[in-house]
Amino acid sequence: MDGFTCSRCGEYHGELPMCFGAGFPDYYFSVPPDERENRVELTESLCVIDESHFFIRARIEIPVIDSDEVFCWNVWTSLSEANFRRTNEVWDDPERVNEPAYFGWLQTTIPGYPETLNIKTMLHTQEPGIIPRVEVIEENHRLADEQLSGITWQRVVELVEIAMHDADA
Repeated sequence: MDGFTCSRCGEYHGELPMCFGAGFPDYYFSVPPDERENRVELTESLCVIDESHFFIRARIEIPVIDSDEVFCWNVWTSLSEANFRRTNEVWDDPERVNEPAYFGWLQTTIPGYPETLNIKTMLHTQEPGIIPRVEVIEENHRLADEQLSGITWQRVVELVEIAMHDADA
């Protein structure tokens, strides 16, 4: 699918974005802005807050039904300190694809879904240079169901419109 006419703004968008994301784990915003420099260590892919809260950036992929396409959310998930340290140990190792999945709590609010903050996830490492993949394992949650079953192009457009126009959705 190429472009679409947005039901929110009425404009034709020549491209249908297939990936949205968060720059920070939600917990980051609990730290007052004037304290972040001293309390937060942040890279493009990793975040540590107060040397006791550990997060990794990863991707939730949702297959699009009857298509080879996937719709993506770049998100943050928490990790235990031990799993965070292990992730760092094997960061550049091609064998990291053989690591077991790590349990975590989703730390990103995803628009267009019931509350996603702190739902259960499993983090699957990929080969070096590829963002880890998140499997949503929260029972009876629409995001987990859609990740498993896929979504229609109509649902993709709905999610894109929400992500583009509802800042607080």
